[in-house]
Amino acid sequence: MIGRFILLLAMSLALALPARAQDLSALAQYAPDRSQIAQNGEKIAITLGISQPVPYRAFLLADPYRLVIDFREVNFGANPPETLLKGSDAITGLRWGKFRPGWSRMVAELAHPMRLVTSEERTKGDPEIALTLAQVPAAKFTPRKGAADSALWDLPQPAPTAAPHRRQDGTRPLKVVLDPGHGGIDPGAEDGGAHEADIVLGFARQLRDAMRRAGMQVVMTRDQDVFVPLETRVTVARAAGADLFISLHADSIAEGRATGSTIYRLADHAETEATRKLVQRHDRDDILAGVDLNGQGDAITHILVDLARRDTQPRSVRLSQVLAGAIKGAGLHMHKHPVQGANFSVLKSPDIPSVLVELGFLSSPADRARLKDPDWRARMAAALTKGVETWAQGDAAEAKLLRQ
Repeated sequence: MIGRFILLLAMSLALALPARAQDLSALAQYAPDRSQIAQNGEKIAITLGISQPVPYRAFLLADPYRLVIDFREVNFGANPPETLLKGSDAITGLRWGKFRPGWSRMVAELAHPMRLVTSEERTKGDPEIALTLAQVPAAKFTPRKGAADSALWDLPQPAPTAAPHRRQDGTRPLKVVLDPGHGGIDPGAEDGGAHEADIVLGFARQLRDAMRRAGMQVVMTRDQDVFVPLETRVTVARAAGADLFISLHADSIAEGRATGSTIYRLADHAETEATRKLVQRHDRDDILAGVDLNGQGDAITHILVDLARRDTQPRSVRLSQVLAGAIKGAGLHMHKHPVQGANFSVLKSPDIPSVLVELGFLSSPADRARLKDPDWRARMAAALTKGVETWAQGDAAEAKLLRQ
């Protein structure tokens, strides 16, 4: 109720403003010179200057403690959120960016449990959003107060119990779901001026076009710079009736000198320490983007049945091996361990063969150059398309044998 009240109040105030201040055809701009975080004892005052009033909502989440503010819509531009952190040691991390079409999000990591004391949009003079938080004992922390009814508001709701279509046998076009990792408020890895979310989205579009030319049907979990939770990515694949799911990434490794492409298939545990850290980072990125998995349904868990997994897991293993072979066959550089097992969340659909393709590592200058090279990208898209075609032919032949 509080979240709806704040949203309706903010909209009413915006409509009541003169035309000069109400130019809502233009995107609201973040004003760094009028924004600050100030700490006074156990209280924090957050002021966000904006060019025009916008509807917004603010709420708290736990594990870890976070303040989430959603706006419709604010352009933060190239302003780094770290500049606001100088005013308080009670906020340990800050990120902002596009969350969904028409919505932006800011997430502040809190060092302690806190409560939202005040939340208002000031419209006299220069518009600004002002919030006050106060530290509270953990027992008195109230998560999601002021949030929408669902922590995944404005997102497609999971319907994972829907029956998937019949296993592909070569008699119809193959349906592929491509999953460009990260996006929006979650830029993914950043190195050398390159952002993972942008790189994999651009490549996913190129791969989509190559696969469509080969006669495949392709669905993308995102086709613009927006945030999509891990659970929703799996849901999109199941709702589309996908024959296979390919998640695309280009991570950065602080330790070591990882280089080359890697294909991951689902395993109970990561096979290397570096892979374990990648899995942790992917899941943590989802949490820090403001997704609250507490209290969500167990629909995804309920469908992880052993029967479906026994059928699908060997198909995922073969897919990972065939894709690695196609990349090698195209003369493209691969990691010294080209096929690995890992427990990435996006690979956990029990009835859709799924792989995660690490195109390369942004932490490697050589990989970074390859990821930006149009010729390399075209060759990689062609190799993955050929690999999927090869896998689909063998998979279809197996399906026909099983039906005899």
